[in-house]
Amino acid sequence: MAAPERTVRILSGDGGALTTMVKAALPTLPGVNQLPGIRKSGHELPAVEVRRENVTVEREHVTAYSRVCGFPVKDVVPLTYLHLLAFPLHMSLMPDQAFPFPSIGTVHLENAIARVRPVAVGEPVSVSAHAENLRRHTKGRAFDLVSTATVGGEEVWSSRSTYLRLGGGDRGHGDPGTTFEQVPAGGATWRVGADLGRRYAAVSGDHNPIHLHPLTARAFGFPRHIAHGMWTKARAVAALENRLPDRVAVAAGFKKPVFLPGTVTFGARTTDAGIGFVVAARDGSPHLLGEFSF
Repeated sequence: MAAPERTVRILSGDGGALTTMVKAALPTLPGVNQLPGIRKSGHELPAVEVRRENVTVEREHVTAYSRVCGFPVKDVVPLTYLHLLAFPLHMSLMPDQAFPFPSIGTVHLENAIARVRPVAVGEPVSVSAHAENLRRHTKGRAFDLVSTATVGGEEVWSSRSTYLRLGGGDRGHGDPGTTFEQVPAGGATWRVGADLGRRYAAVSGDHNPIHLHPLTARAFGFPRHIAHGMWTKARAVAALENRLPDRVAVAAGFKKPVFLPGTVTFGARTTDAGIGFVVAARDGSPHLLGEFSF
């Protein structure tokens, strides 16, 4: 079946991170979520593509991101960095009234990134994003947000983030998600501070309240605040950064949250495809499993 023709929408700037988060939270509030303009009315993913054109990669921002995530500071951006340029596009798509699910409370299950070549600090990057592949999942309904980055019309980077809306799952026929090879942890220990969510939010624009403070996280059902999944993936990528070629793909599945503050362990080993890795709790149960392929 041919892909639907998408309406293109241009996003100027970053969309206003805090304003966007407020809009994202409104459909989760009882009563408020039934008001015109807020109530979710869609049943299918909207055929919309959102774009940001010629965003300059700024050294100060790349340096701040690198320090939060553990990357060395270089003249090219970390493998996971362009997700930050795509994130405002995601947050423009999901709070839209036509989008079938509220963004807050929707679970980030997986993220897969493919880099064709590194992007240099100072390069102008154009980024686009759209939603696709709404499907049954064993625990609810899943869909993908697909992002692409180009420089001068050349695709240099792409990402697929898989999200889950819990409820009404199909255990017999639904998508079970990607299976990642189990990798033993214990190669390194990382202590993550109570302020990590706020530090990552400051550079990423992802101010979801579940990441910021214990009080705001409890309002959404968590005993205390949790690390961003994309920080956990970025920190794992940073641990192996010096072993990665220019052209590389990395996929990861988010298994359980990292509560803040906390301690996690990291492990990696060579696989047939490339390198498998894990970020795990002290008891060995995985927070994140992933694999690089070359």
